[in-house]
This record gives sequence, C-alpha cells and structure tokens, in this order.
Amino acid sequence: MLNIIKEREGDKLTVALEGRLDTITSPDLEKSLSESLPGVTELVMDFEKLDYISSAGLRVLLAAQKIMNRQGSMKLCRVREAIMEILEVTGFTDILTIE
Repeated sequence: MLNIIKEREGDKLTVALEGRLDTITSPDLEKSLSESLPGVTELVMDFEKLDYISSAGLRVLLAAQKIMNRQGSMKLCRVREAIMEILEVTGFTDILTIE
C-alpha cells in the first residue's frame, strides 16, 4: 500500500510517500505526478515514511526527474537508510538530488 500526500505552494509541489513503492503502487504515483507536474518548477519528494522501493518505483522517479529537468528541479529529502542503500546500489544517487 502507498499513501501519496501532495501539497502545492505556488510553483512548488511536495509529495510525501508513505508505505511501499512497488510494481503494484508505482502506477498510482505515476498517474498522480502526471496530473500534478504541469506548472511545477520545484518538486520535493519526501521519503521519510517510505518503507520500500522497487525497480518499478525507481522508473517512476527517473521519469519524474526527466520531466523536471525540462521545467525546474527535483529533490528527494528525508530518505531512510534502507532506501538510500537501494539508490546507491542502483546508481540513482548520481542522477537524483538527495538531501
């Protein structure tokens, strides 16, 4: 299960994820982002309560990063250690901005 909490302030969108971002839930995030990203110049992904991410979830992050490269910036914040290990092993720490 994945909860997606979105908060928009002007051109900034913060998306907090709670639960598991996997093959089952990644289409929900993809749809939610595609509806929300037009007009956004700053995307912040809050991973404080994200427990798991699969390759399908990583693909959604990569797609979001490509969109935001054209229209602004994207960063991940409050990434848990277990998620950070996955991002490091897959090389996503070189692609994404992580605070």
